[in-house]
Amino acid sequence: MASDIRKVEVKRDSEIIAWKWMRYSGILLIPLVWVHVALNDVIIGVHDIDIDLVAVRWEVIGWRIYSFSILAFALAHGMNGLRQVLNDYVGTDKNRRRLAWVLFLVWLVVSVIGATAIIGGVRGEGV
Repeated sequence: MASDIRKVEVKRDSEIIAWKWMRYSGILLIPLVWVHVALNDVIIGVHDIDIDLVAVRWEVIGWRIYSFSILAFALAHGMNGLRQVLNDYVGTDKNRRRLAWVLFLVWLVVSVIGATAIIGGVRGEGV
């Protein structure tokens, strides 16, 4: 029976990478977001969150990296979904590639701005 199994070689192109990334980012988002929701809404409680709590939490670089991870993975997951939807309306492969690059650049710019604001932000002492 083992000889009946045939191997199919899958071409590694940008669509395969995007398909895999959509799955990986979705799997990573589940624990990231649920821990965030459990911590902020259940353990701490939304009525007890204030600027002091956020300031204390963001003194630890790990919380900043965690927040940036949620931003980057959620945005990448959403941009990839948007790209897949817009591919239905774009006629040529050349325009699909352009669209993919535009969406990638938008993701990159927003992620860099988010990383700068979250991870590399200046401490607001005296604010």
